[in-house]
Amino acid sequence: MNWETVTFDWNQARAFLVTAEEGSLSAAARALGLTQPTLGRQVAALEESLGVTLFERVGKSLTLTQPGLELLDHVRGMGEAAGRFSLAASGQSQTIEGHVSITATNMMATFHLPPAFKKIRETAPGIELEILASSEVRDLRRREADIAIRHGRPEHPELIAKLVGETTAHLYAASEHLDAVGRPQCPEDIADADFIGFGDPTEYLTHLTDLGLPIRRENFKTTTNSGTVILALMRQGFGISVLTKQDADKADGIEQILPDLQPIPIPIWLVTHRELRTSRRIRLVFNLLAEEISRRAGSS
Repeated sequence: MNWETVTFDWNQARAFLVTAEEGSLSAAARALGLTQPTLGRQVAALEESLGVTLFERVGKSLTLTQPGLELLDHVRGMGEAAGRFSLAASGQSQTIEGHVSITATNMMATFHLPPAFKKIRETAPGIELEILASSEVRDLRRREADIAIRHGRPEHPELIAKLVGETTAHLYAASEHLDAVGRPQCPEDIADADFIGFGDPTEYLTHLTDLGLPIRRENFKTTTNSGTVILALMRQGFGISVLTKQDADKADGIEQILPDLQPIPIPIWLVTHRELRTSRRIRLVFNLLAEEISRRAGSS
């Protein structure tokens, strides 16, 4: 390899990567613990050293140029490698031990966390992991959990959030149930269908009617606040419900209905309190969870 051709600074490349991931200089500066002017100078210096424009300013936001898009995948790979190097070095320098609690929905905890936990155990066997599987939002500021996996971005300034993946939600029902009642061909076909609601039926109904579904409160014969219970009820023929594509792909005997219906976007946020900056064990678990969830979301 001709090392003389590698002339850019890693800090500048990292500034570019985080700005692209976060969507703005201000958000990237917060993520890196830098001032916005400092981060802006690093991005500008990288553009000058490479001789390309990486971002265009559109209003108050930044948009990647075509060269920026083409270079992003390369820098993202560098970032992942740097993260693995950092974690490996941390493991060599001193033992990381202690308790870390993660709160997530039942579905996330059942289907998606065990592989990530296996990676954490291999990297830092001294960490004790606790899963708080519930749809209840735990208060991280009161230390009800160390890390949360949520589908909405928190707004409180004491919390740090990272978008680690995105999926979509669709209508599903058990194949056996559809064999018995028929498969809907258009939204009007489910006007009298039984639905399984999640949480508050009124709020749940609003999301579905916004998609143009002709259903009413009376359609919800059963409700629960547990995704795994919804799955069990669907398999018993209790009706139609909403699942994310990730969860449905892991469930046998379930099929999507009305596939042309507009999908519901579901972001996946990893959230922690600002102790992430000082606690090595929480930072380690946070980074490994982010890496594993992002990888699995991208391959789903």
